[in-house]
Amino acid sequence: MAAQRRNLIQSHQSWTDDLPLCQLCGVGTATNCEYGPDGKGTQSHPNEDGHLRFRGEDGCFLYGVFNGYDGSRVASFAAQCLTAELLLGQLNSSHTDSDVRRILTQAFDVVEKSYFETIDDALAEKAHLSNYLLPHNENVTFHQNQKVQERLKELEQEVSGGAMAVVALILNNKLYIASVGTNRALLCKSSSDGQNQVLQIGRPHSTDNEEELQRLAALGVDSARVRQAGQIAGQTSTRRLGDYRVKFSYGEIDLLSAAKSRPVVAEPEIHGSQSLDNVTGFLLLLSEGLINALESAHGPEQANQEIVAMVAAELALQSSLEAVAQSVVERVKRLHHDVYVSGRQRAPFCSRHEDMTLLIRTLDPPQGDGAPAQGGRIYPVSVPYSNSQSTSKTSVTLSLVMPSQNTLTNGTNTASTLEEGTPTPRQSPTATLQSTNTQTQSSSSSSGDGRLFRQRGSQAAKPDETGRVPPYVDFTQFYRLWGGDHSEAQSAHGGLGPQ
Repeated sequence: MAAQRRNLIQSHQSWTDDLPLCQLCGVGTATNCEYGPDGKGTQSHPNEDGHLRFRGEDGCFLYGVFNGYDGSRVASFAAQCLTAELLLGQLNSSHTDSDVRRILTQAFDVVEKSYFETIDDALAEKAHLSNYLLPHNENVTFHQNQKVQERLKELEQEVSGGAMAVVALILNNKLYIASVGTNRALLCKSSSDGQNQVLQIGRPHSTDNEEELQRLAALGVDSARVRQAGQIAGQTSTRRLGDYRVKFSYGEIDLLSAAKSRPVVAEPEIHGSQSLDNVTGFLLLLSEGLINALESAHGPEQANQEIVAMVAAELALQSSLEAVAQSVVERVKRLHHDVYVSGRQRAPFCSRHEDMTLLIRTLDPPQGDGAPAQGGRIYPVSVPYSNSQSTSKTSVTLSLVMPSQNTLTNGTNTASTLEEGTPTPRQSPTATLQSTNTQTQSSSSSSGDGRLFRQRGSQAAKPDETGRVPPYVDFTQFYRLWGGDHSEAQSAHGGLGPQ
C-alpha cells in the first residue's frame, strides 16, 4: 500500500509540474544561521522550508508556505500533495464557500494520511529492530547490536520531522486562508472608506493561544503545564503536519500522556471567504522563521507593521516581485544580525535564526490571462525611508509612485491603493501605523485619509528614461512633517531635505 501511495504521489508530481506558476507572485528565502562570537554566521542544517505558487483553471490560484523541522521531507511532501489535491480538477467556480472549506479540510487530511502511508514500511522496520534489541535478547552480538543501532538511527531520520503550513486559495476572486501551526498570513489593503489596513488572518496555533489551550484541556491535557513549557516535543505549535511521535506515541510524551485522544492535530483552521473585488494591495505569507527573526530583533509589538512597511518600500523601488520578496528577507536577515553584533538589549535573542520564507502576492486586478496590467511599472521618487530600531513604534516614510490607471500604487506603510489621474503635488505620503488587535485578526490603519493622490487637473506626471518622475513635486510639507517626527535623527545626520 505504501508503495502504491508513493507511485501515486510521484504521478501527481508529474501532473503538477505542468501547472503554470503565478506571475503575480514573488518568493524570497534565506537559510538558517547561527552566529559565532565574532558575528560570523554558519548554516546549521539544510533548508527545511517549502512553498507553492500555482495558477489553476477557472480563475483559481493556490499559494503556500511550509515551515519544516527535523528535515524537509514533510514540507516538500505537503507542497506537492496539496497541489495535487486542490488543483487537478477538485475546485471550480461553481463551488460555494462551504464546498471550498470542505475541500480544503479534506486536502489537509489526505496530506497527513498519505505522508504516514509513505513511512509505514520504515516505521514497521523500526519497531521490529527495536524489539530485536530488547535487553533480554542474549543472542545479539556486539557487532550485530552496533549495526542495528546504526540502522535505527537511519530510520529515525527517515520518519521524523513535521511541518507547519499556511495556504492561500483565491477562487472566484475570494480569498481563503487555511493554516496549521505558526506560519502567518497578512492581508494589506485599502478599504472602501479610504483607510489603509493590515489584517493578520487567524492566530498561530501555539502554546500561548488560549483557544488551543482550551482545546487541549478538553482532551485532558494540563494546559497550564503546556503554557509554562512553551513547547510540545520541541515545537511551539499545537497543530502540525506529520511528526509521527506526537501523533501516534503521544502517550509516551509527559505533557500529552493524559490526553484522551490525539492532542496535536493536522486539521486546518480556515478563514474566508473574503472578497477581493476592488481590493488593491498585497497578500503576504510568512514562515515562522521569518516572523521569529524580526520579533527577536525588534520585539513582537510592531512585527506585522514592520514587514508590511518593508514590502511597500521595496515595491516602490523595484518592479520585480521576486526581487522585492528577496530584498525584504535580506533586510530582516541584516536587522537580526545587526542587533546581535550590537550587543543591545535584544542581542541575546538573536544568536540564531531559522529558515525564512516570504511569499508576496499583489492584489491589483490583472488584465487578460493572469498578466499584470499594462503600464504597471513602478516609478519611485527619491525620498527617505526610515526604519526605526525602536521596539515600541514603527514610523516609516515610503516612496511616492506614479503608475498608470488600474495598476498597483505604493506609497504608504500599510497598503496600496488604486487611484485614477495624477497626484496633488503638496500631499504628504507620511503615515504612522497604529494597531488594534482582536482574537482572530489584527488591524492597522494609516493616520491619513488613505488617499495617496488626488486629481491634479490635466497636468500629467510622465517618467523620464530612468523610470523616475520629474521633480515637479513640492516636498516642503513632507520634509516639515518628517523633521518633526525625526528631529533627533535629522540633527544626527546633519539634516535632510533640499539644501
